[in-house]
Amino acid sequence: MPQYYFRIQHGEHSGTCDYGSEIADRDAAWKELTRVCSAMVGAISRKLKQDAEWRMELLDESRNPVFRIRVVAESRDRTLKAFSSEVETGSR
Repeated sequence: MPQYYFRIQHGEHSGTCDYGSEIADRDAAWKELTRVCSAMVGAISRKLKQDAEWRMELLDESRNPVFRIRVVAESRDRTLKAFSSEVETGSR
């Protein structure tokens, strides 16, 4: 069975599990990622600061990302200002 590794990134901090999990196939890997992430997301979202991002990825045996789940905390004021600025400068 293929080995998969979990990686969590929050801001500049990143960590990858040293040991792999044997998972039968990609469908089972997605289910496992969502299961593990759902167990953590409540605690993560309660501590997430404005305009921050938290990610959990599942990596294959070569440590390349296969799936990613992101939790993004955006301040609507900053998002709208950034969008308005892009529209005004034509960079959108």
